[in-house]
Amino acid sequence: MDIEIFPHRILSADTTEKLLRSIEWIGGVKRMVIQGQRLPPAETGHPDRRIITVKGEEIDLQVKTGRILLEIENEEILEEIRPICEDVLPFGYNIYLGTFIRKQKTVSDKLKYGDKLDEIPDEMVGLTDQNAQLSERASIIRK
Repeated sequence: MDIEIFPHRILSADTTEKLLRSIEWIGGVKRMVIQGQRLPPAETGHPDRRIITVKGEEIDLQVKTGRILLEIENEEILEEIRPICEDVLPFGYNIYLGTFIRKQKTVSDKLKYGDKLDEIPDEMVGLTDQNAQLSERASIIRK
């Protein structure tokens, strides 16, 4: 089961980091995905293109966050996430419950990765753009 948090505004790097760091302590969250418009390369000096820290890991923020997808264990976790969103996103947001993150490898994955498909960890399935290099677009943060 997945949750989509859809803020009414595009989030800054600071707000994204604050939201993810607040959610990281919820036990039933299996995976977090942020989606949004790709930021220009770091060399341009864009203020939102920076390193954020989530669960003690440094991550290069490469997108201007437009929505956050969470894979959760059960629906009760939604009630823990709402107060966090109320606090961090005072300008408003919507939360949707459904299936947003792919859970299985697809034919498109087989076409892209070929024989190397079996080398891709299951936790990476559905986390990145199929046209992008996997190592450049996703980070695994261990529990």
